Amino acid sequence: MPPPLPVNALRFFDVAARLGSFVKAADELHLTHGAVSRQIRLLEDTLGVTLFERRNRAVFLTPAGEQLQAATRHAFDHLSNVVATLRRPPHNTPLVVSCEPTIAMKWLIPRQSDFYRRHPGIQLHIVAAGGPVAFGRDGIDVALRRNDFTWDADFHAEKVSDEQIGPVCAPSLVKRGRIDLGKQILLHTASRKSAWSSWRKATRAAPDHAGNQTYEHFYLSLQAAGAGLGVAMGSAFMVQEELGSGRLTAPFGFVADGSAYYLLSPLPIDSDPRRAVFLAWLQEQMAQ
Repeated sequence: MPPPLPVNALRFFDVAARLGSFVKAADELHLTHGAVSRQIRLLEDTLGVTLFERRNRAVFLTPAGEQLQAATRHAFDHLSNVVATLRRPPHNTPLVVSCEPTIAMKWLIPRQSDFYRRHPGIQLHIVAAGGPVAFGRDGIDVALRRNDFTWDADFHAEKVSDEQIGPVCAPSLVKRGRIDLGKQILLHTASRKSAWSSWRKATRAAPDHAGNQTYEHFYLSLQAAGAGLGVAMGSAFMVQEELGSGRLTAPFGFVADGSAYYLLSPLPIDSDPRRAVFLAWLQEQMAQ
């Protein structure tokens, strides 16, 4: 019979793998470097494999270490969420929502008052972040994400809405209800590099344009469009306020680009009334 796995050593390994350093892991765990090193050596001896390649003061995961880290990261993240749920009654604590920065700023936060009016017993704490999410480590309950990356198969994912995109610009660039993209600067964003190509694929529009300008964040490209610097590719959810105020116009309307928004959770959404209520509200709001 194989020897039992040392659970403490698994925890030490997980922290050291995440930080890429035994010294930093010791600091986070409030232990000595030697204690961390001994626990990881014990784990390696128990498994019969080398988990770290040690080079001077730096450590690097071996293929076996990468495989084990994938398992420990998900296991400890899930455990952290379960413990947090048991320790804090869900109805008494804010729902921590991770949301992509632009949609948080342009769509979600302006609608929080409606959520509070309809659900006064639930508080939302919005964290602006995009891409992969570490629920347990960062104290996140749910994450609103577009499916432009692969998330963990263990996550519970519920579709909220299809994405809708279209060119947006300052009204001054539109003449008699029309705009010639071949004469315009196209505004791009590093966070959605394929936005224009997705729109062209969906509409079969010609690729002619007068030039390109790229911004680091999505909201910066929208700000530039509002300033009349060119035409940006906008999400219908992120430009509603600007369309309503007349700062931006969408001369071609909006089309589905094949992507969609999902609410991700490490626990079943229907197991927590806060999660279930928030999902239903999101779906209703985006449907409007």
